[in-house]
Amino acid sequence: MRRVASGLTALAVMATLGACAHPAFSRPAMPQAEFLVFYEHGGQSRAEAAVSRAGGTTVSAETKLGYLMAAAAPNGFEEAVGADPAVVGVTSDRSIGRVASRPASGAGFPDAQAFTKTTGEPLAGRQWDMRMIGADRAHAKAPGSKQVLVGVIDTGVDGKHPDIAPNFNRELSRNFVTDRPKDEYGETLDGPCEAAGCKDPVDADDDGHGTHVASTIAAPLNGLGIAGVAPGVQIVNLRAGQDSGFFFLKPSLDALTYAGDIGVDVVNMSYYVDPWLFNCANNPADSRKQQLEQQAIITGMQRALDYARQKGVTLVSALGNGSTDLGRPQIDKQSPGYPKGDEKERRIDNSCINVPAESDGVISVSAVGPSGRKAIYSDYGVEQTDLAAPGGDALDGKGTAAATRSILAAAPEHVLRAAGRIDAKGEPKGADVVKDCADGTCAYYQYLDGTSMASPHAAGVAAIIVSRFGKPGKGGLELDPATVEKLLYKTATQKPCPTPRQYVYKLFGQSETHQCEGDRADNGFYGHGIVDAYRAATVEP
Repeated sequence: MRRVASGLTALAVMATLGACAHPAFSRPAMPQAEFLVFYEHGGQSRAEAAVSRAGGTTVSAETKLGYLMAAAAPNGFEEAVGADPAVVGVTSDRSIGRVASRPASGAGFPDAQAFTKTTGEPLAGRQWDMRMIGADRAHAKAPGSKQVLVGVIDTGVDGKHPDIAPNFNRELSRNFVTDRPKDEYGETLDGPCEAAGCKDPVDADDDGHGTHVASTIAAPLNGLGIAGVAPGVQIVNLRAGQDSGFFFLKPSLDALTYAGDIGVDVVNMSYYVDPWLFNCANNPADSRKQQLEQQAIITGMQRALDYARQKGVTLVSALGNGSTDLGRPQIDKQSPGYPKGDEKERRIDNSCINVPAESDGVISVSAVGPSGRKAIYSDYGVEQTDLAAPGGDALDGKGTAAATRSILAAAPEHVLRAAGRIDAKGEPKGADVVKDCADGTCAYYQYLDGTSMASPHAAGVAAIIVSRFGKPGKGGLELDPATVEKLLYKTATQKPCPTPRQYVYKLFGQSETHQCEGDRADNGFYGHGIVDAYRAATVEP
């Protein structure tokens, strides 16, 4: 992975994909393209006229979120249509996102000290994360209700995985993306299509990221593998990410709108929307076309998030893995991150935001390691961090394999095989993969770390809260997102900034310093505290 949100820092030991330079003449000609044109309130007709004047055609209108789908030749269309005051943002309908996770590092098999003997699911001893937030004890009190739906907006969910299938709602799940074998430069993006028409079924995940997230939220109590935070709730796959991990803007909008319309209670968003790691509305370092694209991302996602929240959806997001104080960003070297090779270095400030983590109405989650300290890769910020949760940290601990300091959750077998992580006999090749079998059924699990892994812990706790306090509504239980947020903060275990506040991370003779601001009740490292499933399962309203 090549992006900051994939957890790469100066200290993280990772394999990365080098970005290739592309000469201008290598870009293929695109005679026709599709665009999302966002208009101001009441400005639909003016926006349609602007599309026409710019040489485009309005294909459709999405009045719920206030944008047009337009077709036009790409050269100059964005600037021309964006000149009309009724237009507040324009972006091409292309891949513009990246999952915010990273594979766990470490080789060899783990030391026995890594595991704790516990009761419960067979691999519960490896789940330090569940013990940290009291989820293992919460299961007996409030495992979650089948009437609660948690939407996973991600790369897909392996709904056939034996430790997900009992809680997977196939009927409501949707895939909002079409795989793209190659990018605009003709380089491999998603690779060969696995399904007819390049449209994967709703129970497929060819990346593995979304499956890991879903498992952390709601792996069932079934005598196999692990248990999720809320093992009694249902998972709905709202796929918006490509196999490669990139996201289209429109599928993200569609997923959020659909979540609101069908009565989803909580959504987890362990990704950021780009090609801009930081979206700046009016950065002088960007061209007018680039400014309009970022304005479209900021505006479009905020409208979709507002729509879902007004429909009763609690919005939970990973904060990001760039080791960055989001209140004081200075340089962005990663944007625009798609297609590969288009990145440039630009100076930014606090007016530039990571979407959706810094969008309004979103509960953003930082990551902690086994000791409870903020993970080195986790972004932070006194205005940006709302909660913290276990995300893993290979640097946090001694005497055991680094992988076991990460988060263990379900992994699709075919993804592990394709990555060479299991052998021909189906046995794991290293400490990052675990196999568990019961009654003739076997399943696989993988250690990953990142704020992507922290966020679903918070989403699971939110699902417990809705299960306990929600009222009968559209096909299930409903609880106002503001109430869910209030109870998440109330039940979280407050954690103060470290002393001294300038925390120094060290590895191989290098060091990196992160400064924590705020008080015990709300600070830049931990927000309102580390989520607590047991308190959420037992607290009085």
